[in-house]
Amino acid sequence: MFKIDAASNRINPLEVKRFSDLGFTERKHLQEWLENYPQALAQGDGEELLIVQKEFDGFDDTRERLDLLAIDKDGNLVIIENKLDDSGRDVVWQALKYASYCANLKKQQVVEIFQRYLIQKAQNEGIEPADAEKVLLEFLQADDLQSVQLNTLKSQRLILVAAHYRKEVTNTVLWLSQFGVDCQCFKVTPYQAGAELFLNVEQIIPTPEASDFMIGMMAKEAEEKSASNEQRQSHRLRLEFWEQTLEAFSQSSCNLYNNVSPGKDHWLSAGSGLSGMVFSLIFGKSEIRVEFSMQRSQAEANKFVFDRLETQKAKIEVAFGNALIWKRLSDQKACRIQFSKPVDGYDKANWPEMIAWLVEHMARLEKNLSGPLEKIKHELKTANVVKKDSE
Repeated sequence: MFKIDAASNRINPLEVKRFSDLGFTERKHLQEWLENYPQALAQGDGEELLIVQKEFDGFDDTRERLDLLAIDKDGNLVIIENKLDDSGRDVVWQALKYASYCANLKKQQVVEIFQRYLIQKAQNEGIEPADAEKVLLEFLQADDLQSVQLNTLKSQRLILVAAHYRKEVTNTVLWLSQFGVDCQCFKVTPYQAGAELFLNVEQIIPTPEASDFMIGMMAKEAEEKSASNEQRQSHRLRLEFWEQTLEAFSQSSCNLYNNVSPGKDHWLSAGSGLSGMVFSLIFGKSEIRVEFSMQRSQAEANKFVFDRLETQKAKIEVAFGNALIWKRLSDQKACRIQFSKPVDGYDKANWPEMIAWLVEHMARLEKNLSGPLEKIKHELKTANVVKKDSE
């Protein structure tokens, strides 16, 4: 790795260092860095990990503890083991043990584990702890805990982090991958240039090319598996609801969803004229919602649009007729503007009223955001965030 000296038009090599030479330790430094920026271990473009516990020791009949426990966007538990300068011989066995322990965790247990973590974190920072279930549902973009697929059978992932890997470790990881065990190895290398320190995080197993292939195969396998009876029932219910909703929209002045087909998801989205930013209808068991979601792959573009809209918040809300919920979500890429109504969504007798509410309020939301968005669209084209977003 080299550092570019633009003034002299030269490159200068960075000096490879050992963590121990720099006085860094596994627990106080590497673990702390990854806890606060887990996206360093992103498996692919746009992947996000949510840390739900560190130094987790909640295993029966054992005093062992894993370094970091996370959840990915698919609701899979991710076991992260850090080994600093050397992976050691037994890191795979250690991670597999932790995965086997975590495989038995039920949905509510995961929530409770996460809540303990948030309480401890809040105490350290002197703030009120967040609600674990709400944070989790927001991260998974789910409507309620019951509908979430969380820590399902054979879904646990392993992530190993070290500066150097022994051959017996890499061979074992590659062998396990043949049996569908999702295990990644990240090589972390510290560099120094004068007083400046740098960290390179590189996924070495599987390689990015192999990772894409494996992800595709796992997605195909998951798609081919039969859904549970509860899932099938929910899918049929949502499909029926969206069919009726789209019929109502087709007869209204709001033409957002004219070219949208009904689906099995709890949401239905339509374009806004801005790439990666959509108007969404949400149908849940206990809530219906209209929202404008800013979800480009680069957070800068989403925050740019959100901040421009928020400067007109008072005017927009007066025209809309109600106070909206503004979610900048500073620790995430996406942003959202929402308005919701509590309902008994799975009671079909309530559907006509619910559908009428969605039509009315989405029409209002689109009408009062379309003007500001058109102006912001031109600003976005000339802003630096556009360049970043297209790179």
